[in-house]
This record gives sequence, C-alpha cells and structure tokens, in this order.
Amino acid sequence: MGYNTSMQKATFADIPADSHGLISKRTATLDGVEVTQVTFDVGAKWSNDLKAYAGTEDCVLPHVALVIAGTLGVVMTGGESAEFSAGDVMLLPPGHDAWSVGDVACTFVEFSRGNDYYAGGSAE
Repeated sequence: MGYNTSMQKATFADIPADSHGLISKRTATLDGVEVTQVTFDVGAKWSNDLKAYAGTEDCVLPHVALVIAGTLGVVMTGGESAEFSAGDVMLLPPGHDAWSVGDVACTFVEFSRGNDYYAGGSAE
C-alpha cells in the first residue's frame, strides 16, 4: 500500500458549511482520511435537526472525536447516557441521539478512520 509522502493541509474556515437546522459541519478531505468539524449550536439536537434528513430513528454513524468547545449530551438507543465536554475524546457507537448542553455551542472534530472500528475491518 502506498502513502502520499507530501504534507497536506486544510483549513476549516475555507470550507463551506453543510448545515441542517442548528447543526453544521465542514469536512476536510486529505489523502486517506476525512476530518470533520461539527457544531451543535445552542438548542441543537440530532433528532430535531438531522433525523428527517438522515431518514433513520437515531444516528447510525459512529463518531471518534475530540470536543473542542461546549458540551455534547448523548443517549444511546439502549438508554446509556453521558456528556462530553471540551477536552474530552469520545467514541460513539451507532445508535444514539445527541444535543448541545447549556448556553454554549458544542464543537467537536471527528476522524473518518473511526468508521473502521465498526466496519470490522482494518484500514487500507
């Protein structure tokens, strides 16, 4: 397997936001990995802002991310819940709802390689 030996750089501010209700994301695509900045504005909730767009009962995407601002509340379909705040690293399996907690927007940066964990295969 060959790897790109050149450094790569992307700047989130230069990437147009993809917004659904109070949730927006900007995805930087580098060689072999996507890095996405996701912002849940104050009052944002996946089931209110993205459920209709996704067409699923809950979020079925896994997330491996670093929270860089605010707090994200998460509840799994089975009832387990947690909050993740700035500085926390989170791994969310498929099957959850999430929302911004309090009066500060929550922003996290996620890495697409996290999908490999749930795909049952190794990264290629």
